[in-house]
Amino acid sequence: MNRLRPFLRASFVSVVQWVDTDYGNADVAAIHAKPDRVEWVRTLPFVILHLGCLGVFWVGWSWTAFFAAGFFYLARMFSITGFYHRYFSHKTFHTSRFVQFLFALAGAPAIKQKPLWWAYQHRHHHQHSDEKCDVHSPNQRGFWWAHIGWITSARNFPTDYSQVRDLAKYPELVFLNRFDSVVPAVLAVLLFMVGSLLHRFAPMLEVTGGQLLVWGFFISTTILFHATSSINSLAHLLGTRRYETEDNSRNSLILALVTLGEGWHNNHHRYMSSTRQGFYWWEVDISYYLLKMISWTGIIWNLRPVPQSAYQAAELSEKPNAIIVTPAGNL
Repeated sequence: MNRLRPFLRASFVSVVQWVDTDYGNADVAAIHAKPDRVEWVRTLPFVILHLGCLGVFWVGWSWTAFFAAGFFYLARMFSITGFYHRYFSHKTFHTSRFVQFLFALAGAPAIKQKPLWWAYQHRHHHQHSDEKCDVHSPNQRGFWWAHIGWITSARNFPTDYSQVRDLAKYPELVFLNRFDSVVPAVLAVLLFMVGSLLHRFAPMLEVTGGQLLVWGFFISTTILFHATSSINSLAHLLGTRRYETEDNSRNSLILALVTLGEGWHNNHHRYMSSTRQGFYWWEVDISYYLLKMISWTGIIWNLRPVPQSAYQAAELSEKPNAIIVTPAGNL
């Protein structure tokens, strides 16, 4: 019985953390010192998410469900790339406190995407990219650990609020970060309810509650997770390198299309403070285009441009013997 108690205690904490992710995380340093291992109880909801995709064999499909899955994929991908990454992690533009909260709320339906946790982990990644302490470097632990393994380890569950003080001062953001399962659960319930209503009152759409739940939530969210995770894994293994950064970040058109612009990873690691990650017109960056259009409404402003020094460095890498004259005002 004495041997069983630690397991039961740990399992109880893990179950509570399904709802309250900050529970039991008072000593973040001690948690980070733990060895890496898969915490199956804690990650059970993540396993259920993947298993939920198998529901397609029972509910079937319809064009309505298919397009719903596509819509929720694109909407949440933009929320992660445009808001969680380019705003919360790097502050590449400015906005109001209210719109900042809306940005955090928009990204919350993506499973395992807490605004402050996301910003903390990503800032740590840039500080130690491809070094031994980079928690999701494929060059250190291999592809599968960088892609999915690292989020199953207890060492990486807590949010170190001391590293994101600029965001942790807002209680509404801390609330969304702490109770991160609430919004996805609400989305899942709403999708089932809407699908059921459409099945009854708009039968021509040929959709059911189960279909909309499986396609709009389980399938869409699972694909979303693996697409965003590909930046951690593949974007440090495959692609081209315009800049000789201290890590192994790479540019990839395919990943940029899948993630709405995040595939220009080498560009981003060269100058992370730019709102735009596709530095040239032929580098498709849909998230930047959308953010630019949003800025026309005035609810976001001061989008940071690509610095002239980044373009000069690119020219020097292509023509190492060239002499670049910096225009006045860009020094």
